[in-house]
Amino acid sequence: MKKRVLEPKLKESALIILQARYLVRNERNEIIETPQGLFERVALAVAEGEKNFPKSKDKWEDYAEKFYELMASLDFLPNSPTLMNAGRPLGQLSACFVLPVEDSLDSIFETLKYTALIHKSGGGTGFNFSRIRPKGDVVFSTSGVASGPVSFMKVFDAATEAIKQGGKRRGANMGILNIDHPDIEEFATIKSNPKELTNFNISVAITDAFIRSLKKEEDFSLINPRTGKEVRKVSAKALFDLICEKAWETGDPGLIFIDRINEYNPTPHLGNIEATNPCGEQPLLPYESCNLGSINLSNFVRNGEIEWERLRETVHLAVRFLDDVIEVNRFPIPQIAKITSLTRKIGLGVMGFADMLIKLRISYTEERALSLAEKIMSFISEESVKASAKLAEERGSFPSFPGSLWDKRGYPPLRNATTTTIAPTGTLSLIAGVSSSIEPLFGIYYERKTLGGVVLKEFHPLFEEVLAQEGYNEKEIEEIKEEIKEKGLISLTGVKEKIKKLFLTSFEISPEVHLAIQRAFQKYTHNAVSKTINLPESTTPEDIKKIFLKAYEWGLKGITVYRYGSKPEQVIYIKSGEASKMICPKCGEDLEIHGSCLFCGSCGYDKCQ
Repeated sequence: MKKRVLEPKLKESALIILQARYLVRNERNEIIETPQGLFERVALAVAEGEKNFPKSKDKWEDYAEKFYELMASLDFLPNSPTLMNAGRPLGQLSACFVLPVEDSLDSIFETLKYTALIHKSGGGTGFNFSRIRPKGDVVFSTSGVASGPVSFMKVFDAATEAIKQGGKRRGANMGILNIDHPDIEEFATIKSNPKELTNFNISVAITDAFIRSLKKEEDFSLINPRTGKEVRKVSAKALFDLICEKAWETGDPGLIFIDRINEYNPTPHLGNIEATNPCGEQPLLPYESCNLGSINLSNFVRNGEIEWERLRETVHLAVRFLDDVIEVNRFPIPQIAKITSLTRKIGLGVMGFADMLIKLRISYTEERALSLAEKIMSFISEESVKASAKLAEERGSFPSFPGSLWDKRGYPPLRNATTTTIAPTGTLSLIAGVSSSIEPLFGIYYERKTLGGVVLKEFHPLFEEVLAQEGYNEKEIEEIKEEIKEKGLISLTGVKEKIKKLFLTSFEISPEVHLAIQRAFQKYTHNAVSKTINLPESTTPEDIKKIFLKAYEWGLKGITVYRYGSKPEQVIYIKSGEASKMICPKCGEDLEIHGSCLFCGSCGYDKCQ
């Protein structure tokens, strides 16, 4: 690759993250790679995929240049395993995997082995444990009784704890149980004990049939998956109330609307979707994987206008990049390589949405924000499908295109079964220096502890800029900054009302607005949307019930809530001097929260909800 002209412009906090998790080290654990070198390494490795096709094999170096500029400009970043492993011996580049769990010890522990291989390579795993017979059921081979799905989830959790993911971060899991499983109450309540399933997010798979029973206040049948027969009936209302109460208490479980997910399953002829990746945004078939990437929307605003043409070019190049990732990827097991090659799913999403709104002088709570969300995502979705169709002309369609939803709806052949996903972008948005995913701002003022123990104190970069543009002088700006540091929330300060509205943070925004933004993006997203509905401490279980039902009625594929104070390790601190109160469970150092994700600058621990 030619000597780079474009050098990445990174904040100090981004450099800390790259040093902790992404830059190559030698055998003495010394960093031997620069951020520029990282993007060069990834660009060259991914562009190797171009060599597999006659029309592009002679242009692979040109695409390597373009891929480098795509990342170094921070216009787009791929998921973490691609940044970590591209051009390295491991070579596993996908973030999202789903593995099947059958009702036998052989299957369960075979899946556990595969899970270990995926976690070692930097991926996250999702499972549906609903095929496992319920606790107390008969085991004919031993004349004993079954211990149930939750007991095996604990085995997976313990194994995850023991495996350090790719030497960089711990594994993450999604555990799902169907609403009609006889052990559903045990599953819904397991995380009331904060020491249980610490490496799992959990969600209940809600069916349309259950919602109908709930609305009619009927009893609902729980079915033994081994026999297919009813074990007992429960009150649908009482069961839903229990789930809502536990979500209020701990943030878990979330819900996935499994029938809706399968309604949009692009390849139903390959099977039903049963589970998602750890943050819920990527529904996948058993043994399927997906690689993700996100466009930095903040970079596409110039002089108060959106650069639509440049955004179009970026979408097309990003789709090509993600398809090339599939070409060069080294999958952890053959079954995953097989299923992934049949569908070739990619998930292009966004980050920096809140920053884009600020640059356009639009409040996150305005109707204009919802309109922009739909306009942006419909544009990205439409252009990504065009890009996939163009790639199919060059390279052929994904093998399962015949008989797919796309085929039945009269679309031309596509290269990828899906092209869009909204991921949390926890560490990616920190590297890019922008707001997380489609979330509002977490805070205006942050305190972050560096590897050397130095606390970086910084304000959101657009805050001072907007204050100056609104006529505040330097002295007034400093006074406002001190007030923000003391009080934490802009709504408690004396700044102009229009500035308050522009810089509202997550817990100052109503659940209805959070949900409406998720709905706006979901309308134009092939896969799903990872979004945390942040709630004030005063929220009641009944409020959560209303949110869950509205999420279903509004066509969402999943829903996660977080009530302030319900998870001790996730309490958000945005006042001066409080950074030390967020403790990493892995190394004991301070944590920071970005969007719906936790990050430790010292050891690289991260966790998204």
